[in-house]
Parts: sequence; structure tokens; C-alpha cells
Amino acid sequence: MARYDAADERFGHQIPEPFRNTVLHHNDWRESLFFVMHPTDKLGDVFILTLANFPARNEMDSLQLGRHGDTPIFARHSRHVNGDHDEWKVGPVQIDVIEPRKKVRLRVAGGDLPKGSTAVGGKVPLAMDVSYTARVQPYQLRRGTMKAGSEVVWDQSHMFQSGWYEGTVTYGDTTHTIDKWWGQRDHSWGIRTHYRCPMWMWLAIHVPEGMLAVWCWELPNGARIYTDGCFSPSDGGEPVAVREFHHDLTWLDAAGNHASYERHGENVHGLSGDVTFVLENGRRIDVRAKGRWAQRYDAFNPGKQNSLGGGLSEMLVETSDGQRGTAIYEVTGAWHHKYFPLARGERLPPDGRTPGEDERA
Repeated sequence: MARYDAADERFGHQIPEPFRNTVLHHNDWRESLFFVMHPTDKLGDVFILTLANFPARNEMDSLQLGRHGDTPIFARHSRHVNGDHDEWKVGPVQIDVIEPRKKVRLRVAGGDLPKGSTAVGGKVPLAMDVSYTARVQPYQLRRGTMKAGSEVVWDQSHMFQSGWYEGTVTYGDTTHTIDKWWGQRDHSWGIRTHYRCPMWMWLAIHVPEGMLAVWCWELPNGARIYTDGCFSPSDGGEPVAVREFHHDLTWLDAAGNHASYERHGENVHGLSGDVTFVLENGRRIDVRAKGRWAQRYDAFNPGKQNSLGGGLSEMLVETSDGQRGTAIYEVTGAWHHKYFPLARGERLPPDGRTPGEDERA
């Protein structure tokens, strides 16, 4: 039965259903926030905080991810949702929009894990009180859709925006001050069945002139499904859309040599290579980058067939016009001729078949 909530007392309905109902009832429909922060001029700590609402599951969760020194950070907090999806609080995590499109406050209380939370050691891994302040205009990507046969695997809208992070974080007994770190925030909504995507690449590159960002999906053979992104200048000017995007990245082993990901990336420690952006105004920007893991996705479900490969890498970057900065490169998926040569997923696009052993090469 449809439910009439407090949100339904306001204008803004987009489909002839109450706000709680989505246009398509799907277990993987989510609306999510993603915040990532890191230093501006070196490889260092990386702190990530997410918040996601799953209407079909009546659940909201928050992930704490990243790395403190060489120690991975991971915790998941969750709660039941009963009409209170506008309350952005899950366990120790609270997120507040102070000024739309400009300022957001992120808080995580430390101490013992509350009910609905999981983490190694029984403690909240990272407490924080950090403010995000936009440094560029947000960019709204066009809606993207991917199917396996007739079945929807991905159908969502997505916004991203570069900003400054300031505040404090506490790891164990040590409190650190974050002073003008930069990073990105996302807000996305729609269907995302992650483990069935062959390959997606999300880059958030921060240099003094602004933000370069792109989202790209490909089929196992490298055929392009979707590309959208922008250059958003730090002077507050309008974002310039990406017209073309090319990538040539390589996994690295512990010694910095090229490595194959194989099935679960056991020998992969970093990422390097070149990407090229051609903007709609004709400007071409080449970016050379090298870095290391910020968050491995195999850690979530090690050795399992439907776990995601790859993850997030923290990168040092230099552009063809001499700008230097830092970035987060996400390269992940289930099967791709270059990045994930051994298939690890089920019912993958384009036709929804599960690859046979003779195809995993």
C-alpha cells in the first residue's frame, strides 16, 4: 500500500505516486551521497563518508572508507527507514546541508559501535567534524542507462562538485586538523546493481584552475556505453562539458611495475597512466598520474564471484599545461579486456549471460 508522508505535504512530486515510491520498484534503487577528502599536494590519508537511502528495502546506510596512514578504514552503519528519509542520520553519522550547493557539515561520533553498525574492533574507526565548502559550480551529468538484454542494470542521474574540507578527525586517541584539503562530493539517484557493471571509471581531478571529472562505462570488449563529465573552473565560471575522453591506465605491483589484475588483484598495489579530456570548446587536456590504493573493493567480499574488482586510488597528477594536483581515480567492475581480464560477475551486459570459463581470458 502506498504511504503518504510528511514530504508529500509539499509540491515537487515528479511521478503520480507519493514521494516514498520510485518510478520503478527495484531492490537496488538508491539515492546516495559520497564525500571524499585528501591532501592537495601529496599522497596521504584519504577519508570517505557515504550516505544512501534504499526505498525498496526501507533502509538507510552509511559507509566509512579510505585509509589512515597504511591502515584501511571500513565501517557500515545502517537503520530502518519509516517515512524519515529526510533525517540524514545513521548510527554515529549525521550529515547536514548548511547551504544548498555550497556547504555541508559531516559528523561522525566516536566510541563503541551502536546497534546496526559493523567494523573491525567494535569501535567507530574514524570520528569527524568536517565542513565541505564548494570551490566550483556543481555539474549535473545526463541520465545514464545500461541494460543486460531487457533487464535494467543501471539507470541513474548524478551530480558532482569539487570543494574544500576543513575540520577535525580522530583516529584512535589522536586528533588531526584538516586544513583546506580538497576533494569531491557526489549526489546520485536511481538503480545501481554494481556487481553487474563490466567496467566503470570515475575520475575526480583537482588542480588550481578547477576540477576535471568524468564518468565512463564500457562493455567487456571496451565498447563505450556512456561518457559524461566536465571541467569546472575554480573562479566560479560555468562548467565546460567533456566531448571526448580517452584512458590508458595500468595496474602496478608493489615494486611499481605493470601488473595484471587477474581475478582478484592480489598483486596490485597502485595505478598509473594517462588520460585525455577534449572539452566541448575544443580545449584538450592530457593528464599523467600515478598513485596507490585508497580503497580496495575486493576487501568487501574477498574471493567471491560477485565482488567488485578494482576500487579507488589516490593519485598525484600533472596536466599537459603544467598544473599539479591530486585526484581520486575509481576503476572498478566485473569484466573488462584491459582492467579485469578474468570475469567475476553474473548476467553481465550486453546480453545478460553469465560468462563461461572458456570466455574468461
